[in-house]
Parts: sequence; structure tokens; C-alpha cells
Amino acid sequence: MEPFFADRYGPGRFEVVEVSDFGALGAWDEPVRGVAGIAGVAGQAGLDLVDIDAALDLEFPFVTGLLKAAKDEPSVKSVVFTSSAWAAWTPDPSKKTALHEWSYNDEAVRIMRDDTSSGGKGIGYMAFKALLEQRIWDWIRAEKPSYTFNTILPETVFGATLSPDHQGIQSTCGMVKWLREGVNLGMIASVRAQRYVDTRDLGLLYVAALTTPGVDGERLFAFGSKFNFAKIAQILQALEPEKKIPVMADDGWDQNEVPNQRAESLVRALNGRGWATLEDSIADNLNSIKKLEG
Repeated sequence: MEPFFADRYGPGRFEVVEVSDFGALGAWDEPVRGVAGIAGVAGQAGLDLVDIDAALDLEFPFVTGLLKAAKDEPSVKSVVFTSSAWAAWTPDPSKKTALHEWSYNDEAVRIMRDDTSSGGKGIGYMAFKALLEQRIWDWIRAEKPSYTFNTILPETVFGATLSPDHQGIQSTCGMVKWLREGVNLGMIASVRAQRYVDTRDLGLLYVAALTTPGVDGERLFAFGSKFNFAKIAQILQALEPEKKIPVMADDGWDQNEVPNQRAESLVRALNGRGWATLEDSIADNLNSIKKLEG
């Protein structure tokens, strides 16, 4: 990615520093030296996680290692940690609930504590993200660092990829590519109706959380508008009428009330519009796929 950023912004504006062992003592001391803002986006857990305690024992120390290094570095003014929408809820269009800023996915934790064999794919990951974020907030409240601290809870991400040639089309943006190609449809069908966030909007939310005065001690819900893959298939078909896009079963729409207003107001302050529409996000996602194809 260094050539990409050098070409776009000029030389000397982007630097890669390799941290070979996130959990090693002092691993973060040099990387954070002279830094003003930190966005923590790395994580090791996957959707197939079963042993949540082992995952917590592995990941919590390297997150707190970063937070402590930031606390000890006078230049650091703000830190943002990436949690997950699933730390707050399990998507289910058949239910109607009201989430609030400090909602956690207690249901996923209960399921994993009761019987790990009944969790189902993704439940362990949801429980892990909920417990990890809670532990991190406990650390912040106990240690009282001088920097501002916020967490961002991204929903399903669609939209443009920064550099398809270097990155490919990854994560949930890749599901749009699968749908267009008619592959992995069973996996796509398993994704329940929920919310999404555009890649650019999510990036702006990190910038806002790091730089906006008065944003501190908040959980920012990066929940844009509603989506299901039946609608995404229709959007793709309209964008490429010459192609045969698979028709997906419609499992309805998310009915939950979500506390996404604060996050949207921060995004709107930077882009002037708030959350991108699903149509615009999928169009941008498709354009990135076409760039990759050449």
C-alpha cells in the first residue's frame, strides 16, 4: 500500500511499522512514539471461534498493551477501538427490540456459557466481541488515561475498496462479488437482514472520533440503513441488466431501534449528508469489483 499512498498524497506521508508480536512487552512503545491519534482495527478472532476464554486471554493483553503504551506517550490525544455490531446484538428480523448505547450481546454470552455446542456459527465470535469490549471499558475506567477513548461498532460493510489491485475485494464487500458471480450463495443466504455501513462513512467516523472535540467515552454505532441480500441482488441486476444475478429469498427487514444518530451526526459533519444509501454503496462496491477485473 505504500506506493498507493505515495502516489495519491505524495512521498513521506504514509509509513508502515511492523509489529511482529502484538502481545510482547513493550511492543507498542516505539510505534506510538510521537503519534497523536490511534485507531485500533486489528483482531485475531474469526467467526468459527468456540473457546471464548482462550480468545480473550490471547487478545485482551495486546489491546491493553497498546492502550498502556498510548497512556505513557504524551503525544497521544485520542484512541479509537474497533468493536463490532455483534458485540451489541444478534441480527434477527423476526424480533423487535430497542438497543441503547450500552447494550451488549448478553444473549450470545449466555448461549456460549450454557453450552458451547449449541452456539451455532458466529455466536462465539459475538460473545467474544461483547466480553472483550466490556473488559476494555473496565480498563479505561480503572486506568483513566489522559487521551479520549471511544469504541466504534461497525455493521456489515459495503462500498468502495481503497485499492482493489492491492487489497482485492475483502470481507463483506466480497459477498457482493460472490452474489454477482453466483457463488457461495448458501453462505450469503445465512446473513440475516440487518444494517450496513458504507466503507467511506466508516472511515470518516474514525476520523471524527479521533479529531472532534467533546467526543469521549462513547460507543459509536456505525449502523447505516437497512439491507437484505434480496434487495442487493435487485440493485445489482438494475446496475447490470445484461447479467443474470441470482434471486435471493427475502427474509424481511430489520425491525430494531438502534442508537446510530450520534455516529451519523459525526459523519454528516464531515461529508454533509450522513449515511450513504444502499444503492450508492452497492454501486461503489461494484465499481471496485470491475476495477479488480480490469
